[in-house]
Amino acid sequence: MSNPGDLPEQTNQLRKNSLGVAAVTFLVVSAAAPLTAVAGGVPLSMLLGNGPGIPLTFLIVTGVLLMFSVGYVAMARHIRNAGAFYAFTAQGLGGLMGGAAALLAILAYNAMQIGVFGLFGAATSGFMASLGLDLPWWAWTYIGIAAVAVLGYRRVDLSARVLTVLVVLEYLVVLVIDAAILFSGGDSGLTMEPFTPSAFLSGTPAIGILFCFAAFIGFEATTIYSEEARDPGRTVPRATYISVLIIGIFYMLTAWLMVNGAGAGKLVGELQALQDPTTFLFGLAERYVGHWIIPVMNLLFVTSLFAGVVAFHNGVARYMYVAGREGLLPRGLGVTHPQYQSPHVGSIVQTAIAIVVVGIFAVTGQDPVLALFSWATNVGTLAIMLLMTFTAFAIIAFFARRPGLESNPFTTRVLPLVTGTILGLLVIYIAVNFGSLAGANGFMAVFLPGLVLVAAIAGLLLALRLKGTNAAGFARLGAGQAV
Repeated sequence: MSNPGDLPEQTNQLRKNSLGVAAVTFLVVSAAAPLTAVAGGVPLSMLLGNGPGIPLTFLIVTGVLLMFSVGYVAMARHIRNAGAFYAFTAQGLGGLMGGAAALLAILAYNAMQIGVFGLFGAATSGFMASLGLDLPWWAWTYIGIAAVAVLGYRRVDLSARVLTVLVVLEYLVVLVIDAAILFSGGDSGLTMEPFTPSAFLSGTPAIGILFCFAAFIGFEATTIYSEEARDPGRTVPRATYISVLIIGIFYMLTAWLMVNGAGAGKLVGELQALQDPTTFLFGLAERYVGHWIIPVMNLLFVTSLFAGVVAFHNGVARYMYVAGREGLLPRGLGVTHPQYQSPHVGSIVQTAIAIVVVGIFAVTGQDPVLALFSWATNVGTLAIMLLMTFTAFAIIAFFARRPGLESNPFTTRVLPLVTGTILGLLVIYIAVNFGSLAGANGFMAVFLPGLVLVAAIAGLLLALRLKGTNAAGFARLGAGQAV
Protein backbone atom coordinates (compact mmCIF):
# COMPACT_ATOMS: atom_id res chain seq x y z
CA MET A 1 0.00 0.00 0.00
CA SER A 2 1.35 3.41 -0.93
CA ASN A 3 1.53 6.22 1.55
CA PRO A 4 -1.51 8.52 1.20
CA GLY A 5 0.85 11.45 1.00
CA ASP A 6 2.50 9.99 -2.12
CA LEU A 7 -0.69 9.84 -4.19
CA PRO A 8 -1.72 12.59 -6.60
CA GLU A 9 -3.40 15.44 -4.79
CA GLN A 10 -6.48 15.51 -6.99
CA THR A 11 -7.30 11.85 -6.42
CA ASN A 12 -6.54 11.18 -2.79
CA GLN A 13 -7.32 14.27 -0.74
CA LEU A 14 -10.53 15.78 0.56
CA ARG A 15 -11.15 19.44 -0.12
CA LYS A 16 -9.02 21.27 2.43
CA ASN A 17 -9.84 24.50 4.28
CA SER A 18 -13.51 24.28 3.28
CA LEU A 19 -15.09 24.16 6.76
CA GLY A 20 -14.89 26.51 9.73
CA VAL A 21 -16.10 26.04 13.31
CA ALA A 22 -19.70 27.00 12.48
CA ALA A 23 -19.91 24.68 9.47
CA VAL A 24 -18.52 21.67 11.34
CA THR A 25 -20.80 22.39 14.30
CA PHE A 26 -23.87 22.51 12.06
CA LEU A 27 -22.90 19.22 10.42
CA VAL A 28 -22.84 17.64 13.89
CA VAL A 29 -26.08 19.10 15.25
CA SER A 30 -27.87 18.32 11.99
CA ALA A 31 -26.98 14.64 12.38
CA ALA A 32 -28.69 14.88 15.77
CA ALA A 33 -31.78 16.11 13.82
CA PRO A 34 -33.11 18.46 16.56
CA LEU A 35 -36.80 18.46 15.64
CA THR A 36 -36.77 14.73 14.95
CA ALA A 37 -35.29 14.04 18.39
CA VAL A 38 -37.62 16.45 20.21
CA ALA A 39 -40.79 15.31 18.44
CA GLY A 40 -39.93 11.63 18.28
CA GLY A 41 -37.15 10.58 20.62
CA VAL A 42 -37.98 12.69 23.69
CA PRO A 43 -41.66 11.62 24.00
CA LEU A 44 -40.67 7.97 23.50
CA SER A 45 -37.93 8.28 26.12
CA MET A 46 -40.48 9.74 28.55
CA LEU A 47 -43.03 7.01 27.80
CA LEU A 48 -40.71 4.00 27.83
CA GLY A 49 -37.96 5.38 30.06
CA ASN A 50 -38.03 7.52 33.17
CA GLY A 51 -40.84 9.96 32.36
CA PRO A 52 -40.30 13.37 34.01
CA GLY A 53 -36.68 12.42 34.74
CA ILE A 54 -35.60 12.85 31.11
CA PRO A 55 -34.29 16.44 31.59
CA LEU A 56 -31.85 15.25 34.27
CA THR A 57 -30.99 12.26 32.08
CA PHE A 58 -29.98 14.62 29.28
CA LEU A 59 -27.84 16.57 31.74
CA ILE A 60 -26.06 13.37 32.84
CA VAL A 61 -25.49 12.14 29.27
CA THR A 62 -24.16 15.57 28.30
CA GLY A 63 -21.72 15.41 31.19
CA VAL A 64 -20.51 11.94 30.16
CA LEU A 65 -19.94 13.10 26.58
CA LEU A 66 -18.11 16.22 27.73
CA MET A 67 -15.81 13.99 29.78
CA PHE A 68 -15.29 11.76 26.74
CA SER A 69 -14.55 14.84 24.63
CA VAL A 70 -11.58 15.85 26.77
CA GLY A 71 -9.49 12.85 25.75
CA TYR A 72 -11.06 12.75 22.30
CA VAL A 73 -9.97 16.25 21.29
CA ALA A 74 -6.58 15.74 22.96
CA MET A 75 -5.96 12.77 20.66
CA ALA A 76 -7.38 14.71 17.71
CA ARG A 77 -4.54 17.22 18.15
CA HIS A 78 -2.12 14.46 17.19
CA ILE A 79 -4.12 12.53 14.57
CA ARG A 80 -5.91 14.22 11.70
CA ASN A 81 -7.95 11.61 9.88
CA ALA A 82 -11.46 11.53 8.38
CA GLY A 83 -11.79 8.04 9.90
CA ALA A 84 -12.36 9.48 13.40
CA PHE A 85 -13.28 6.59 15.76
CA TYR A 86 -11.68 4.07 13.40
CA ALA A 87 -8.44 6.05 13.16
CA PHE A 88 -8.25 6.61 16.90
CA THR A 89 -8.92 2.93 17.63
CA ALA A 90 -6.27 1.80 15.12
CA GLN A 91 -3.66 4.17 16.53
CA GLY A 92 -4.48 3.31 20.13
CA LEU A 93 -5.40 -0.38 20.14
CA GLY A 94 -3.64 -1.54 16.98
CA GLY A 95 -4.49 -2.34 13.39
CA LEU A 96 -6.65 -5.40 14.07
CA MET A 97 -8.99 -3.47 16.36
CA GLY A 98 -8.81 -0.61 13.89
CA GLY A 99 -10.08 -2.90 11.15
CA ALA A 100 -12.98 -3.95 13.35
CA ALA A 101 -13.74 -0.30 14.12
CA ALA A 102 -13.71 0.66 10.44
CA LEU A 103 -16.35 -1.89 9.48
CA LEU A 104 -18.39 -1.08 12.60
CA ALA A 105 -18.40 2.59 11.61
CA ILE A 106 -19.46 1.82 8.04
CA LEU A 107 -22.26 -0.42 9.32
CA ALA A 108 -23.35 2.16 11.91
CA TYR A 109 -23.61 5.11 9.56
CA ASN A 110 -25.22 3.04 6.83
CA ALA A 111 -27.78 1.76 9.31
CA MET A 112 -28.49 5.22 10.75
CA GLN A 113 -28.93 6.84 7.35
CA ILE A 114 -31.06 4.06 5.86
CA GLY A 115 -33.20 3.85 8.99
CA VAL A 116 -33.87 7.59 8.99
CA PHE A 117 -34.70 7.34 5.28
CA GLY A 118 -37.58 5.05 6.29
CA LEU A 119 -39.00 7.66 8.67
CA PHE A 120 -38.34 10.38 6.09
CA GLY A 121 -40.39 8.50 3.49
CA ALA A 122 -43.26 7.92 5.89
CA ALA A 123 -43.30 11.52 7.17
CA THR A 124 -43.04 13.00 3.68
CA SER A 125 -45.78 10.72 2.39
CA GLY A 126 -48.14 11.86 5.14
CA PHE A 127 -47.28 15.53 4.71
CA MET A 128 -47.63 15.53 0.92
CA ALA A 129 -50.86 13.51 1.09
CA SER A 130 -52.34 16.34 3.15
CA LEU A 131 -51.50 18.63 0.22
CA GLY A 132 -53.16 16.30 -2.29
CA LEU A 133 -50.09 14.45 -3.61
CA ASP A 134 -50.45 10.84 -2.49
CA LEU A 135 -47.41 8.64 -3.16
CA PRO A 136 -46.16 5.60 -1.20
CA TRP A 137 -43.44 6.06 1.40
CA TRP A 138 -40.79 4.34 -0.70
CA ALA A 139 -41.32 6.76 -3.60
CA TRP A 140 -40.53 9.73 -1.36
CA THR A 141 -37.61 7.83 0.14
CA TYR A 142 -36.09 7.31 -3.31
CA ILE A 143 -36.56 10.99 -4.12
CA GLY A 144 -34.73 11.80 -0.88
CA ILE A 145 -31.95 9.33 -1.70
CA ALA A 146 -31.44 11.03 -5.07
CA ALA A 147 -31.25 14.50 -3.50
CA VAL A 148 -28.81 13.35 -0.81
CA ALA A 149 -26.68 11.62 -3.45
CA VAL A 150 -26.27 14.91 -5.33
CA LEU A 151 -25.19 16.75 -2.18
CA GLY A 152 -22.83 13.96 -1.14
CA TYR A 153 -21.22 13.81 -4.58
CA ARG A 154 -20.56 17.54 -4.77
CA ARG A 155 -18.51 19.79 -2.53
CA VAL A 156 -19.00 19.29 1.20
CA ASP A 157 -19.54 23.00 1.84
CA LEU A 158 -22.68 22.85 -0.34
CA SER A 159 -24.04 20.27 2.09
CA ALA A 160 -23.03 22.51 5.00
CA ARG A 161 -24.93 25.49 3.54
CA VAL A 162 -28.09 23.44 3.06
CA LEU A 163 -27.85 21.97 6.55
CA THR A 164 -27.28 25.38 8.12
CA VAL A 165 -30.58 26.73 6.80
CA LEU A 166 -32.56 23.63 7.78
CA VAL A 167 -31.08 23.32 11.27
CA VAL A 168 -31.63 27.01 12.09
CA LEU A 169 -35.30 26.67 11.15
CA GLU A 170 -35.63 23.54 13.30
CA TYR A 171 -34.19 25.25 16.34
CA LEU A 172 -36.36 28.31 15.81
CA VAL A 173 -39.65 26.42 15.73
CA VAL A 174 -38.79 24.41 18.86
CA LEU A 175 -37.62 27.57 20.65
CA VAL A 176 -40.95 29.22 19.81
CA ILE A 177 -42.74 26.33 21.54
CA ASP A 178 -40.29 26.47 24.46
CA ALA A 179 -40.86 30.20 24.90
CA ALA A 180 -44.63 29.81 24.78
CA ILE A 181 -44.59 27.18 27.54
CA LEU A 182 -42.06 29.16 29.60
CA PHE A 183 -43.94 32.47 29.53
CA SER A 184 -47.32 30.84 30.13
CA GLY A 185 -46.02 29.06 33.22
CA GLY A 186 -46.76 25.59 31.88
CA ASP A 187 -49.66 23.43 33.00
CA SER A 188 -49.57 24.36 36.68
CA GLY A 189 -46.51 26.52 37.24
CA LEU A 190 -42.90 25.76 36.43
CA THR A 191 -41.24 23.16 38.63
CA MET A 192 -37.69 21.84 39.01
CA GLU A 193 -38.97 18.40 39.99
CA PRO A 194 -37.61 16.86 36.73
CA PHE A 195 -34.08 17.49 38.04
CA THR A 196 -34.56 15.54 41.28
CA PRO A 197 -33.09 12.06 41.89
CA SER A 198 -36.58 10.62 42.43
CA ALA A 199 -37.66 11.78 38.97
CA PHE A 200 -34.52 10.33 37.38
CA LEU A 201 -35.04 6.96 39.09
CA SER A 202 -38.71 6.70 38.14
CA GLY A 203 -39.75 4.25 35.44
CA THR A 204 -36.83 2.67 33.58
CA PRO A 205 -33.82 5.02 33.69
CA ALA A 206 -31.65 2.76 31.51
CA ILE A 207 -34.03 3.09 28.56
CA GLY A 208 -34.17 6.84 29.11
CA ILE A 209 -30.37 6.99 29.02
CA LEU A 210 -30.30 5.05 25.74
CA PHE A 211 -32.79 7.36 24.05
CA CYS A 212 -30.93 10.43 25.29
CA PHE A 213 -27.61 9.03 24.09
CA ALA A 214 -29.10 8.35 20.65
CA ALA A 215 -29.90 12.07 20.38
CA PHE A 216 -26.14 12.74 20.19
CA ILE A 217 -25.45 10.32 17.33
CA GLY A 218 -23.14 12.03 14.84
CA PHE A 219 -21.11 13.53 17.67
CA GLU A 220 -17.83 12.28 16.15
CA ALA A 221 -18.35 14.33 12.99
CA THR A 222 -16.07 17.07 14.29
CA THR A 223 -13.07 14.83 13.62
CA ILE A 224 -14.56 13.17 10.53
CA TYR A 225 -14.21 16.59 8.87
CA SER A 226 -10.76 17.34 10.33
CA GLU A 227 -9.02 16.92 6.95
CA GLU A 228 -11.37 19.51 5.44
CA ALA A 229 -11.42 21.98 8.33
CA ARG A 230 -9.73 25.36 8.39
CA ASP A 231 -7.11 25.34 11.17
CA PRO A 232 -8.23 21.92 12.48
CA GLY A 233 -6.21 22.30 15.67
CA ARG A 234 -8.60 25.08 16.66
CA THR A 235 -11.71 24.11 14.72
CA VAL A 236 -12.10 20.50 15.90
CA PRO A 237 -11.88 21.09 19.70
CA ARG A 238 -14.13 24.15 19.56
CA ALA A 239 -16.70 22.47 17.32
CA THR A 240 -16.70 19.37 19.55
CA TYR A 241 -17.39 21.17 22.81
CA ILE A 242 -19.84 23.62 21.21
CA SER A 243 -21.75 20.78 19.56
CA VAL A 244 -22.11 18.74 22.74
CA LEU A 245 -23.17 21.80 24.74
CA ILE A 246 -25.68 23.01 22.13
CA ILE A 247 -27.26 19.59 21.72
CA GLY A 248 -27.26 18.79 25.43
CA ILE A 249 -28.53 22.13 26.75
CA PHE A 250 -31.14 22.43 24.02
CA TYR A 251 -32.58 18.97 24.66
CA MET A 252 -32.39 19.31 28.44
CA LEU A 253 -34.25 22.64 28.53
CA THR A 254 -36.78 21.57 25.90
CA ALA A 255 -37.50 18.31 27.74
CA TRP A 256 -37.92 20.27 30.99
CA LEU A 257 -40.42 22.61 29.36
CA MET A 258 -42.27 19.68 27.74
CA VAL A 259 -42.65 18.10 31.20
CA ASN A 260 -43.94 21.40 32.58
CA GLY A 261 -46.20 21.91 29.57
CA ALA A 262 -48.02 18.66 30.26
CA GLY A 263 -47.58 18.73 34.04
CA ALA A 264 -45.05 16.49 35.77
CA GLY A 265 -47.76 14.39 37.40
CA LYS A 266 -49.82 14.07 34.22
CA LEU A 267 -46.99 13.47 31.75
CA VAL A 268 -46.82 9.67 31.55
CA GLY A 269 -50.60 9.25 31.62
CA GLU A 270 -50.99 11.72 28.77
CA LEU A 271 -48.35 9.92 26.72
CA GLN A 272 -49.96 6.53 27.39
CA ALA A 273 -53.28 7.87 26.13
CA LEU A 274 -51.81 8.80 22.75
CA GLN A 275 -52.04 6.32 19.90
CA ASP A 276 -48.84 7.82 18.49
CA PRO A 277 -46.51 9.38 21.10
CA THR A 278 -44.71 11.36 18.38
CA THR A 279 -47.80 13.62 18.26
CA PHE A 280 -47.12 14.76 21.85
CA LEU A 281 -45.02 17.79 20.90
CA PHE A 282 -47.54 18.77 18.23
CA GLY A 283 -50.27 18.74 20.89
CA LEU A 284 -48.21 20.98 23.17
CA ALA A 285 -47.50 23.31 20.25
CA GLU A 286 -51.17 23.66 19.38
CA ARG A 287 -52.07 24.23 23.03
CA TYR A 288 -49.44 26.87 23.80
CA VAL A 289 -48.67 28.45 20.41
CA GLY A 290 -51.71 27.88 18.23
CA HIS A 291 -52.80 25.74 15.30
CA TRP A 292 -50.90 27.90 12.80
CA ILE A 293 -47.58 26.34 13.82
CA ILE A 294 -48.64 22.74 13.07
CA PRO A 295 -48.20 22.90 9.26
CA VAL A 296 -44.82 24.57 9.81
CA MET A 297 -43.80 21.77 12.16
CA ASN A 298 -44.95 19.10 9.71
CA LEU A 299 -42.78 20.62 6.98
CA LEU A 300 -39.77 21.09 9.25
CA PHE A 301 -40.12 17.55 10.58
CA VAL A 302 -39.54 16.36 7.01
CA THR A 303 -36.60 18.73 6.47
CA SER A 304 -35.17 17.72 9.85
CA LEU A 305 -35.06 14.13 8.69
CA PHE A 306 -33.52 15.22 5.40
CA ALA A 307 -30.80 17.15 7.23
CA GLY A 308 -30.05 14.07 9.29
CA VAL A 309 -29.66 11.73 6.32
CA VAL A 310 -27.38 14.24 4.55
CA ALA A 311 -25.10 14.31 7.60
CA PHE A 312 -25.07 10.51 7.98
CA HIS A 313 -24.42 10.10 4.25
CA ASN A 314 -21.41 12.41 4.49
CA GLY A 315 -20.10 10.46 7.46
CA VAL A 316 -20.29 6.99 5.92
CA ALA A 317 -18.88 8.21 2.59
CA ARG A 318 -15.80 9.48 4.44
CA TYR A 319 -15.38 6.26 6.39
CA MET A 320 -15.49 4.33 3.11
CA TYR A 321 -13.00 6.77 1.61
CA VAL A 322 -10.53 6.30 4.47
CA ALA A 323 -10.94 2.50 4.49
CA GLY A 324 -10.23 2.46 0.75
CA ARG A 325 -7.32 4.89 1.00
CA GLU A 326 -5.67 2.82 3.70
CA GLY A 327 -6.17 -0.55 2.00
CA LEU A 328 -8.87 -2.18 4.13
CA LEU A 329 -11.45 -1.89 1.35
CA PRO A 330 -10.94 -1.68 -2.45
CA ARG A 331 -8.63 1.19 -3.42
CA GLY A 332 -11.26 2.72 -5.69
CA LEU A 333 -13.13 3.92 -2.60
CA GLY A 334 -10.07 5.94 -1.56
CA VAL A 335 -10.26 8.33 -4.53
CA THR A 336 -11.77 11.81 -4.37
CA HIS A 337 -13.48 13.74 -7.15
CA PRO A 338 -11.01 15.71 -9.33
CA GLN A 339 -13.17 18.86 -9.20
CA TYR A 340 -15.12 18.74 -5.92
CA GLN A 341 -12.53 16.75 -3.94
CA SER A 342 -15.42 14.93 -2.29
CA PRO A 343 -15.34 11.18 -1.50
CA HIS A 344 -17.64 10.63 -4.47
CA VAL A 345 -17.04 6.89 -4.89
CA GLY A 346 -18.00 6.23 -1.27
CA SER A 347 -21.03 8.45 -1.80
CA ILE A 348 -22.10 6.42 -4.84
CA VAL A 349 -21.62 3.09 -3.04
CA GLN A 350 -23.60 4.31 -0.02
CA THR A 351 -26.40 5.47 -2.32
CA ALA A 352 -26.51 2.05 -4.00
CA ILE A 353 -26.71 0.28 -0.63
CA ALA A 354 -29.58 2.54 0.46
CA ILE A 355 -31.47 1.87 -2.79
CA VAL A 356 -31.18 -1.90 -2.34
CA VAL A 357 -32.11 -2.02 1.37
CA VAL A 358 -35.09 0.31 0.97
CA GLY A 359 -36.22 -1.79 -1.99
CA ILE A 360 -36.14 -4.97 0.11
CA PHE A 361 -38.30 -3.40 2.82
CA ALA A 362 -40.70 -1.97 0.24
CA VAL A 363 -41.12 -5.23 -1.70
CA THR A 364 -41.64 -7.29 1.46
CA GLY A 365 -44.22 -4.83 2.79
CA GLN A 366 -42.34 -3.94 5.97
CA ASP A 367 -43.38 -0.86 7.91
CA PRO A 368 -41.00 2.06 7.21
CA VAL A 369 -41.12 3.26 10.82
CA LEU A 370 -41.70 0.24 13.07
CA ALA A 371 -39.37 -1.97 11.02
CA LEU A 372 -36.91 -0.03 8.85
CA PHE A 373 -36.46 2.99 11.11
CA SER A 374 -36.59 1.22 14.47
CA TRP A 375 -34.44 -1.77 13.54
CA ALA A 376 -31.79 0.06 11.55
CA THR A 377 -31.28 2.99 13.92
CA ASN A 378 -30.99 0.70 16.94
CA VAL A 379 -28.34 -1.34 15.12
CA GLY A 380 -26.56 1.93 14.35
CA THR A 381 -26.79 3.12 17.95
CA LEU A 382 -25.35 -0.14 19.26
CA ALA A 383 -22.46 -0.04 16.78
CA ILE A 384 -21.62 3.60 17.49
CA MET A 385 -21.65 3.12 21.26
CA LEU A 386 -19.30 0.16 20.83
CA LEU A 387 -17.06 2.35 18.68
CA MET A 388 -16.98 5.01 21.38
CA THR A 389 -16.08 2.38 23.96
CA PHE A 390 -13.16 1.26 21.79
CA THR A 391 -12.11 4.88 21.33
CA ALA A 392 -12.13 5.67 25.05
CA PHE A 393 -9.70 2.83 25.77
CA ALA A 394 -7.70 3.64 22.64
CA ILE A 395 -7.09 7.13 24.03
CA ILE A 396 -5.58 5.61 27.17
CA ALA A 397 -3.34 3.25 25.17
CA PHE A 398 -2.28 5.94 22.69
CA PHE A 399 -1.01 8.34 25.34
CA ALA A 400 0.46 5.56 27.50
CA ARG A 401 2.85 4.78 24.65
CA ARG A 402 3.58 8.48 24.09
CA PRO A 403 3.97 9.97 27.59
CA GLY A 404 5.48 13.20 26.30
CA LEU A 405 2.46 14.30 24.24
CA GLU A 406 0.04 15.18 27.06
CA SER A 407 0.92 15.64 30.73
CA ASN A 408 -2.52 15.74 32.39
CA PRO A 409 -3.53 12.25 33.64
CA PHE A 410 -7.20 13.26 33.83
CA THR A 411 -7.11 13.94 30.09
CA THR A 412 -5.27 10.79 29.07
CA ARG A 413 -6.31 8.19 31.64
CA VAL A 414 -8.93 9.03 34.26
CA LEU A 415 -11.71 10.53 32.15
CA PRO A 416 -11.31 8.06 29.24
CA LEU A 417 -11.42 5.15 31.73
CA VAL A 418 -14.59 6.46 33.39
CA THR A 419 -16.41 7.12 30.12
CA GLY A 420 -15.19 3.89 28.52
CA THR A 421 -16.53 1.88 31.46
CA ILE A 422 -19.90 3.65 31.39
CA LEU A 423 -20.25 3.20 27.63
CA GLY A 424 -19.19 -0.44 27.82
CA LEU A 425 -21.87 -1.22 30.40
CA LEU A 426 -24.49 0.48 28.22
CA VAL A 427 -23.38 -1.56 25.19
CA ILE A 428 -23.86 -4.78 27.16
CA TYR A 429 -27.31 -3.63 28.28
CA ILE A 430 -28.40 -2.82 24.71
CA ALA A 431 -27.10 -6.10 23.30
CA VAL A 432 -28.83 -8.21 25.96
CA ASN A 433 -32.14 -6.33 25.67
CA PHE A 434 -32.02 -5.50 21.96
CA GLY A 435 -35.29 -7.19 21.03
CA SER A 436 -37.41 -5.23 23.50
CA LEU A 437 -35.65 -1.94 22.77
CA ALA A 438 -35.86 -2.20 18.98
CA GLY A 439 -39.27 -3.84 18.78
CA ALA A 440 -37.80 -6.93 17.10
CA ASN A 441 -38.86 -10.47 17.94
CA GLY A 442 -37.62 -13.99 17.33
CA PHE A 443 -34.98 -14.32 14.64
CA MET A 444 -34.66 -10.57 14.07
CA ALA A 445 -33.91 -9.95 17.76
CA VAL A 446 -30.77 -12.07 17.30
CA PHE A 447 -29.97 -11.26 13.67
CA LEU A 448 -29.95 -7.47 14.01
CA PRO A 449 -27.42 -7.15 16.88
CA GLY A 450 -25.57 -10.03 15.25
CA LEU A 451 -24.82 -7.69 12.34
CA VAL A 452 -22.61 -5.69 14.69
CA LEU A 453 -20.59 -8.78 15.57
CA VAL A 454 -20.35 -9.79 11.90
CA ALA A 455 -19.08 -6.33 10.95
CA ALA A 456 -16.43 -6.40 13.67
CA ILE A 457 -15.22 -9.87 12.64
CA ALA A 458 -15.17 -8.86 8.97
CA GLY A 459 -13.05 -5.84 9.87
CA LEU A 460 -10.62 -8.01 11.81
CA LEU A 461 -10.27 -10.37 8.84
CA LEU A 462 -9.70 -7.50 6.42
CA ALA A 463 -7.02 -6.10 8.71
CA LEU A 464 -5.38 -9.53 8.95
CA ARG A 465 -5.36 -9.76 5.15
CA LEU A 466 -3.73 -6.34 4.90
CA LYS A 467 -1.15 -7.32 7.52
CA GLY A 468 -0.22 -10.37 5.46
CA THR A 469 -0.02 -8.57 2.11
CA ASN A 470 1.25 -5.14 3.14
CA ALA A 471 2.80 -4.98 6.60
CA ALA A 472 3.86 -1.36 6.16
CA GLY A 473 0.34 -0.35 5.17
CA PHE A 474 -1.09 -2.25 8.14
CA ALA A 475 1.26 -0.39 10.48
CA ARG A 476 0.01 2.95 9.12
CA LEU A 477 -3.70 2.20 9.62
CA GLY A 478 -5.44 5.22 11.07
CA ALA A 479 -2.36 7.44 10.90
CA GLY A 480 -3.84 9.73 8.27
CA GLN A 481 -2.17 13.11 8.65
CA ALA A 482 -0.15 12.74 11.80
CA VAL A 483 0.60 16.08 13.43
